[in-house]
Amino acid sequence: MSDFYIVGFDGTAQARRAVDYAASRAKKSGGKVQLVQVIEWSPYSFHTPEELAERHGRREQELERAKAMVQPVADELGKTGIEVDCQVRHGNAADLLCKIASELEADQIIIGRTGDSALAQRLLGGLAITLAQVAPVPVTIVP
Repeated sequence: MSDFYIVGFDGTAQARRAVDYAASRAKKSGGKVQLVQVIEWSPYSFHTPEELAERHGRREQELERAKAMVQPVADELGKTGIEVDCQVRHGNAADLLCKIASELEADQIIIGRTGDSALAQRLLGGLAITLAQVAPVPVTIVP
């Protein structure tokens, strides 16, 4: 049975290290990789109809930019023989990574560690901390 890895990807060097880690694991196990880029977006704000139309336009532009960033990485992995797919979604990163991992029956979520200070992480929380608490599958944080 092959492993299935969900990788949180945001275009940073840390995220790329997470992709490389997942790719090496998938290569060894004959597994699959799902790259997921999440654009943080809260539905909990009130807007006029004009603001909603403008917001929708910005949202679509962000999706296109994000797809242009993640697709080349997916294509690169695919050329090495790894089964890979990618998706870009709006929402809360922790919620979406957990939801996708459950829906796709993934074996693991892999993310890159950010460079935030310990104080910032304590005050603001963070994706790694949240995933460690709520993920439905094991989480690997790549330095």
